[in-house]
Amino acid sequence: MDSMFCFQCEQTAGCKGCTGAQGVCGKQRDTALLQDELTGALIGLARAAKGRTPGPSADRAMVEGLFTTVTNVNFDSEAVRRRTEAVRAETEKLAPGSGRSLEYDMGRLWGGDKDIRSLKCLILFGLRGMSAYAFHARVLGYIDKEVDRWFYEGLAAVGEDAGAEELLPLVLKTGKVNLKCMALLDRANTEAYGTPTPTTVPLAVEKGPFIVVSGHDLHDLYLLLEQTRGRGVNVYTHGEMLPAHAYPKLKAYPQLKGNFGTAWQNQQKEFANLPAPVLFTTNCLMPVKDSYRDRVFTTGVVAYPGMVHIGGEKDFTPVIQKALALGGYPEKHAETGINGGTQVTTGFGHGFVLSVADKVVGAIKSGAVRHIFLVGGCDGAKPGRNYYTEFVEKTPKDSIVLTLACGKYRFNDLNLGTVAGLPRLMDMGQCNDAYSAVTVATALAKAFGCGVNDLPLSIVLSWYEQKAVCILLSLLALGIRNIYLGPTLPAFLSPNVLNYLVKQFRITPIGTPDGDLKKILQK
Repeated sequence: MDSMFCFQCEQTAGCKGCTGAQGVCGKQRDTALLQDELTGALIGLARAAKGRTPGPSADRAMVEGLFTTVTNVNFDSEAVRRRTEAVRAETEKLAPGSGRSLEYDMGRLWGGDKDIRSLKCLILFGLRGMSAYAFHARVLGYIDKEVDRWFYEGLAAVGEDAGAEELLPLVLKTGKVNLKCMALLDRANTEAYGTPTPTTVPLAVEKGPFIVVSGHDLHDLYLLLEQTRGRGVNVYTHGEMLPAHAYPKLKAYPQLKGNFGTAWQNQQKEFANLPAPVLFTTNCLMPVKDSYRDRVFTTGVVAYPGMVHIGGEKDFTPVIQKALALGGYPEKHAETGINGGTQVTTGFGHGFVLSVADKVVGAIKSGAVRHIFLVGGCDGAKPGRNYYTEFVEKTPKDSIVLTLACGKYRFNDLNLGTVAGLPRLMDMGQCNDAYSAVTVATALAKAFGCGVNDLPLSIVLSWYEQKAVCILLSLLALGIRNIYLGPTLPAFLSPNVLNYLVKQFRITPIGTPDGDLKKILQK
């Protein structure tokens, strides 16, 4: 296949697919083709593993290879080539002499039957999203054999000739296994850094040298905090790293000062002429502008041409030296959220919410809390996402809004006040902390002796990339219905598959905040 085709994220061109010299995300055609080649090689590895037992290095190559193909992770063609060769080396170990004969031509998928392509893409993109969670758990030493095995089995299914009746159960199994993967990462993070507690995080930047850390990898942040001890360099989170402030072991470091900026899609503006380096640990990295090109560092599977990459030894000395050289702001620098707020809160994971479960249950039973909304997911640059700000602003004062992932930046600096002695707005954490939301919903259902779908709970999701896909599949695997999804529907969903999801799970495209709230609260 010589032409680029990519429609895995929400911003894909024309809601149909990116096919030109580069994608809307900035990924060049050659890099896109190499990522297809990498995916085909991963399917070859999955085929080689059939009837055999892959070793730890193969499992690692599988997870890292899939993570490399997630939107806004890797723009470096050479890095993608190296990843592909590592996968092929593992295939050769499992099936000596097979060469590239087991590999899959992704052109067959992109040009195939639209319904089959749609179902296979739900599996493939779900696996890509799940690989990020498996990667983060793995660096902390947490591995689940069932999760690892499903990467092979799921990818092998993508490369096979199969009908809709065979693929539909595999779509839901991807969601089921992802739930187990998110539980694994939740355990890894809490056992490594403690159970998150509600924490107020300032948005202003103190004077002096500092480093901005973006992405999701708490282990990278921990290592950087260790290496900046006593160096006179402060550290600020960015984007999905914000929830790190709630973990006791991480917030114990005095140089972890606050959060810089808003959601990922604003980085090209917010990082312009920033007097500090930025370390990208995972997505979402955007094409780097000249105004801050000399201060961007990558690590893990993240890569961008010309940027300094911190390898597996995790020696962040170049980042620290850059911070000292740039010097930071000469005086305290005021920053706000998109609604003008000067601080945000985080840390309302299942550990905290379940500790006050009696209070929540009592408030619902007494009528003090009429409804709970889960409004979360990915943020993005396309028009229409102000829906989520307006929706949250218009939620009734006798309701609670739970949120997670970077979509919260649309409203997380709003002061919604309290209800029944509880904050009305509670940030549960990163996208993988959807596990917290599921845990809380399940506990509430048990307390009320009903199913999750019978609770006064509504889920309003914003999606952008593949991690949102695997989270949606997990919710569907749990049988959760009446999910509102936006700002647009995935381009890879064929009309027939979309109709199935609407009929089976009552997925509803978002409309207007007023209209959707009216429908929700009338039920």
